[in-house]
Amino acid sequence: MPELPEHGSPKAARILAAASELLLGRGSKGVTIADVAARAHIGKGTVYLYWRTKEDLLLGLICRDFLALADDVTEAVTADPGLARPSRLLPHMLRTAARHPYVNALRTSDAAGLLGALADDPRSAKLLDTLGPDAMMYDVLPIWRRQNLARTDWPLADQALALQSLITGFLITTVHGRARLESTAPEQVLAAAVTALLGPEAATPGQVQTTATEGLRSLAEGRAAALELITGPPLRSPAR
Repeated sequence: MPELPEHGSPKAARILAAASELLLGRGSKGVTIADVAARAHIGKGTVYLYWRTKEDLLLGLICRDFLALADDVTEAVTADPGLARPSRLLPHMLRTAARHPYVNALRTSDAAGLLGALADDPRSAKLLDTLGPDAMMYDVLPIWRRQNLARTDWPLADQALALQSLITGFLITTVHGRARLESTAPEQVLAAAVTALLGPEAATPGQVQTTATEGLRSLAEGRAAALELITGPPLRSPAR
């Protein structure tokens, strides 16, 4: 597995921490390498030893947020394979994703202006396509169908669209405060809505375990692809 610079360098770890503080506080437009270096108490040249450009550094932060989300989900499902059930996994994923600011920024098309031009970088699109919560859902839906955890009497593409629409609507009405009536248990409402959409979860304990195993394997593949974005060559030359 490729080694991230902060694993062997306290300076690289300080640079990342400083860059994250500045990005969250100012947005990408307000961050310079000089600011990062000053916050990390190092020289500018040291930053360039690890990252060629500001864009590479900040995109590295975004990618690490997606990797952390994947690790959170992996840890939870490994500890409790029953969490792989649709009615449990989707509420858990949304709750977990809410703790990852850069994941949320990309999912909402950077509505708050946190990422600026970084949101349009092809590497950001790749992250959403491999480790975004919606991507995880699309990857696991065929597994649910095979293991008696989702109905199979309508096309997969239509079912995926309906499920994504449900999740998007839930986010708009609850997270963004647009619900006309407040629910005291929104996650329970989402779980019930998922079951109503996908049908009863008729899997045996063995099928649930298989779902967890296959889902974790798919997640590991997505994590490896995302990791390649910050350890391999960029998809394009960053704008100067």
